[in-house]
Amino acid sequence: MIRIEHLSKDLGEFFLRDITLDIEDGEYFMVLGPTGAGKTILLETIAGIYRADSGRIFLDGQDITDIPPRERNIGMVYQDYTLFPFLTVEENIAFGLKMRKVARSEIKRRVDELANLMGVVHLLHRYPGTLSGGEQQRIAIARALIMEPKVMLLDEPLSALDPQTAERLRQELKNIHSITDTTIIHVTHSFEEAFLLGSRMAIMNKGEIVQVGTPNEVFRKPNSEFVAEFLGVGNLFQGESRIDADSGIASIDVGGINIVSATLKSGSVHVSIRPEDILVSTKQIVSSARNSFKGKIAGIVDAGTILKIAVDVGIDTPFVVAITKRSFDELNLKMGREVYITFKASAVHLF
Repeated sequence: MIRIEHLSKDLGEFFLRDITLDIEDGEYFMVLGPTGAGKTILLETIAGIYRADSGRIFLDGQDITDIPPRERNIGMVYQDYTLFPFLTVEENIAFGLKMRKVARSEIKRRVDELANLMGVVHLLHRYPGTLSGGEQQRIAIARALIMEPKVMLLDEPLSALDPQTAERLRQELKNIHSITDTTIIHVTHSFEEAFLLGSRMAIMNKGEIVQVGTPNEVFRKPNSEFVAEFLGVGNLFQGESRIDADSGIASIDVGGINIVSATLKSGSVHVSIRPEDILVSTKQIVSSARNSFKGKIAGIVDAGTILKIAVDVGIDTPFVVAITKRSFDELNLKMGREVYITFKASAVHLF
């Protein structure tokens, strides 16, 4: 288990402010945030590359705050691979074990075992300069894993790769984690990576952790305007909420329309509704959903298999609805057409 207590570090342009975080053994933990949020500094301070200005870092109950990086048993992989160009793939993977003066036979066994796991046996005789980006990243991960670290730190390991290669390596990371059960902290800008790999995630902004939870919790229930906007919630409004004690629901006045929410919060609130939770139709639907509004299509953005439709229901900001291209064509939707939008009270999050 990693426990971080009130960790701060100031590097001028980049900094950490009072970070407190618990990461369980075997967890695949994602860290997201905008550029400059402090994500990489957090990893490098955990690794010991930077010494904390204040706060403590514990690994399996041991205070490692002042322990040198080489003694922490923490592996780190950067997005730019950082392989030794004049060593073969086999020598790159084995490098750490040789520094530890591990027996040759044991090094050979572990290199072969890891090369099989990573699918790079056929590359062992090659040099990094002859490899693709995806192959180099596999070698960088193998070089870190061979040391059997208690924790693996991944700093945007897929960001420099083309989409197809990134997708393959993402699946390999998932498989490696399931096989090795290594605790992984993975920094990324990709929401897709967070959903597909992470058991939990943290959102960072301006050197602080502003929300922690499962990917589903954070994406569906952002705790602030920043998180909602960063994650692209798509429907973010302000209103005044009143709780109806009899029905056990909240009623929010948003620019003259009344939105019903299952989240019980009163007073001035932010309202967020994910675009995929809103149903669009050309006729009013009879359903148990408590929210239904008539409007006109005010904008259409084609994103391939998914289209995002802006529906003007008479308030300052239109609703954004996500719809498949097939449904869009079947409904014969177009600019200016009158439609109905419908969504459940449980889809309306308040903060």
